[in-house]
Amino acid sequence: MNSCLQRRTFSILIFLLLCASGVLAAQIPVLDLTAKHLPGQQPEMASVDYVVESGWMDLGEYGKISVVKKRVASAGHPARRPPLRLPKIGKWISSRSIMIMDAETGNTLFARAPDSPRQPASTIKVLTGMIAIKSLKNGDRVNVSRHAARMPRSKIYLDIKKQYKADDLINAVLLASANDASVALAEKIAGSEQNFAHMMTLRAKLWGATKTICRTATGLTAKGQHSTARDLATIFRHAMRDGEFARRMRQIKITTSFGRTLRNHNRALWRVKGAKGGKTGYTLAARQTYVGKFSRKEGSIIVAIMGSETMWSDIKKLVEYGFLRKRQIARLHGGNKPTQLARADERPR
Repeated sequence: MNSCLQRRTFSILIFLLLCASGVLAAQIPVLDLTAKHLPGQQPEMASVDYVVESGWMDLGEYGKISVVKKRVASAGHPARRPPLRLPKIGKWISSRSIMIMDAETGNTLFARAPDSPRQPASTIKVLTGMIAIKSLKNGDRVNVSRHAARMPRSKIYLDIKKQYKADDLINAVLLASANDASVALAEKIAGSEQNFAHMMTLRAKLWGATKTICRTATGLTAKGQHSTARDLATIFRHAMRDGEFARRMRQIKITTSFGRTLRNHNRALWRVKGAKGGKTGYTLAARQTYVGKFSRKEGSIIVAIMGSETMWSDIKKLVEYGFLRKRQIARLHGGNKPTQLARADERPR
């Protein structure tokens, strides 16, 4: 009897023990990878990128915010490009008057005394050549007067006993800056150089160059004759819209029908990237003058200088500055949109 009772009691105790162990096992958490490593050993964890599945965010090490900055940058916000900084070129440019103009809009990109009147020298031959292109046919014959033949250099030494094709003389004016050819064309078109100079002044005003007054067809120093850097840029901008004029201006070398080789005085054509055409000038009174057009991926610009002592160096620096300025404006406005912004030592007109 007692042994039977003992067996039942023992069985009940075993059953209770088994039940108790099951309840305890259910309450003990399963160890994760973090808790299973040996003491002193770092756990191997899968790399996570800033935000983990549990919703916790990795802020990085104490005192460092590089992780947070990287997370903000990767949140879909485009990185800002560093601003373009324009060099201070003023002290490196010898030109007394400067105009860098946007060829598409006519807006000022940079200027120094752009409205100061100065002797233009041979840059004014842009008007001479343009009027001749519009007034004469290439095959028209042109006589040479003694007045024309006596012009000082630059010249191609025309013979008063011969006639020349207008085409050859126009090229001589625009490429070789020939003074004798300029006067011969002027006399052919207007009867006299004085009358032709009046036509040049009217053409300039028609294009908006209101401060230009011409007294000669050559640009040789004359009392009362003057132009400005702004006017030269304006004149050349309009002239380069004419396909025939632009075609002639980009020629580096050409041979006339009478066998004379004409070389373009505009060295920028082979020295400066993007040069499309230009006209040089020089007299003692004017010093070095220049106006030209340049085109690159940013667009086109017109550069005009007057009173320079280092013309080719000035031109190269100003062209680079002009295109950098166009890139800066395009970046500020999100594209190549017309703008009235000007970077200048420019004085109010």
